[in-house]
Amino acid sequence: MKDLSRTYVHHSDRERRKRRIRGGLMLAALMAAAGLAGYAWAPVEAGAVTVREAGAITGRDSALANLHGEVGAARERLGHASERLERWNRVFGYARRYRIAPDLARAIYDAAVAERLDPDLAFPVVRLESAFKERATSPVGAIGLTQLMLGTAREFEPSITREQLYHRDTNLRIGFRYLRRLIQWQKGDVQMALLAYNRGPGAVVAAQELALDASNGYDRIVLKGYRGRGTLD
Repeated sequence: MKDLSRTYVHHSDRERRKRRIRGGLMLAALMAAAGLAGYAWAPVEAGAVTVREAGAITGRDSALANLHGEVGAARERLGHASERLERWNRVFGYARRYRIAPDLARAIYDAAVAERLDPDLAFPVVRLESAFKERATSPVGAIGLTQLMLGTAREFEPSITREQLYHRDTNLRIGFRYLRRLIQWQKGDVQMALLAYNRGPGAVVAAQELALDASNGYDRIVLKGYRGRGTLD
């Protein structure tokens, strides 16, 4: 066969092959571009989520979110119910222990908690001070359940009257606030705070300055069996 490797015919064949190759490459690039465009713009592909299915998923997610919300609300209601049940269990427990009406036990308990005073301390104080009698009055003029002097009560509520101090909730609120302040004044020493409540802060200070025993037995009666800190903080 004649050697045509350096002839015009061979050169033309080579150019045609190059053009075919370039054409093939361009066609492949166009097809690839068309394929990508089709992927980007195709409304539904095999295995893709349809609009209806997406709506169903959204609906399920919304229902699940609502269910979580309802469960959370139910847990919160259950927590409040448990707190109320615990409160009434304690109130009835105090009513039985001190043989008083549940309504009075509730008033003492709620007032003590509101003033951040330990109810286990509040109840024996009221028992010893007034024997749970709302109209109790001492020979020196101490008034009501917590046996407050009018002057002492007016340190907390300046406009209060003697008759108002006989009101159960008012008397408990101010009396427990006063005792809590004494505990703070004595830096958590519940015994000395009780003696100051019973004898007056001045008498306790005088006894301390003279290195005398300030106890008159009041503290021992109130604190019998008590192991708390006096306050709820």
